[in-house]
This record gives sequence, structure tokens and C-alpha cells, in this order.
Amino acid sequence: MAKRLIPSLNRVLIEKIVPPSKTSAGILLPEKSSQLNSGKVIAVGPGARDKAGNLIPVSVKEGDTVLLPEYGGSQIKLNDKEFILYRDEDILGTLHD
Repeated sequence: MAKRLIPSLNRVLIEKIVPPSKTSAGILLPEKSSQLNSGKVIAVGPGARDKAGNLIPVSVKEGDTVLLPEYGGSQIKLNDKEFILYRDEDILGTLHD
């Protein structure tokens, strides 16, 4: 079984951030109350190449928190954890505190 996945080309491996389903006081929150569709970057590929053969690096790095589109990506399951594989250009942006 694979222990680590290194994406190819300009692919980015994302672990989706699941918002809490209840507050610290025990109040259950509705599913639609989640603020953003976001995830944490687990691994990035080396980047794509343009027509001249120059490397175009990936715009995010491991550990970044990113904003994801509502649909898209390829679902992957490794060691009982679920991940989503996106292309670099499909990621909407980077979230900062």
C-alpha cells in the first residue's frame, strides 16, 4: 500500500477541511452553515511544461489552505483517509489568517 502520493505535473493533493458539526456547547449546526469549501494542501507535483519546454511551477505549496470549487477533482483514498486531486488551475485561491 502506498504511504505517500506525489502528484504528477501540475496536480495538487488536497485534504478537505470538514467544519465542525456542533458547537462546543453541543448545539448541532446545519450542514449549510459551513463557511467555505476549503482544504489543506498535502502534496504538489513539480509543475507543467509550456510549449518551449520551460517548467511552470505550481502556485501553491504544501501546508497552504486553499479555496476549492464546489465540484471537480478526483477522489482518492489512501490509508482510510480521503483526499481530492485537483489541477493547479482549478484551485480558486489561497486562504490566509
